Amino acid sequence: MMDGEISTDEVHDLLEDDADVRIVDIRDERSFEHSHIPDSENIPFGELMDRLEELEDADHIVTVCPHGKSSVQAAQLLGSYEGTSDARIESMDGGLEKYGMKFGLVREDGDGTDDAESATRESPF
Repeated sequence: MMDGEISTDEVHDLLEDDADVRIVDIRDERSFEHSHIPDSENIPFGELMDRLEELEDADHIVTVCPHGKSSVQAAQLLGSYEGTSDARIESMDGGLEKYGMKFGLVREDGDGTDDAESATRESPF
């Protein structure tokens, strides 16, 4: 059972507050490396079933995708898994497109530093 949708503002607040939340980006690895929400982790949708146990100890999981559509399916999938049945599981409404336009995204640079300048100019795709 997924717990519904969460707004981009709420996700941003959770991260600002250093809340105990796992932001799971379900896009492919290349898209994730290009730009993502700070502190999010990448588990591509196709790998979710095989990697569910990585999320077993989570209290709160937010799934994210480009537009907030496939992340709903991902949240439902996680919600049907016994190992995450105690977690609060939500899909981010509006997806990375909306989040990126409001707050900017970071990208993985070779040296491991987040370049906030490029984050605000980059499209999330």
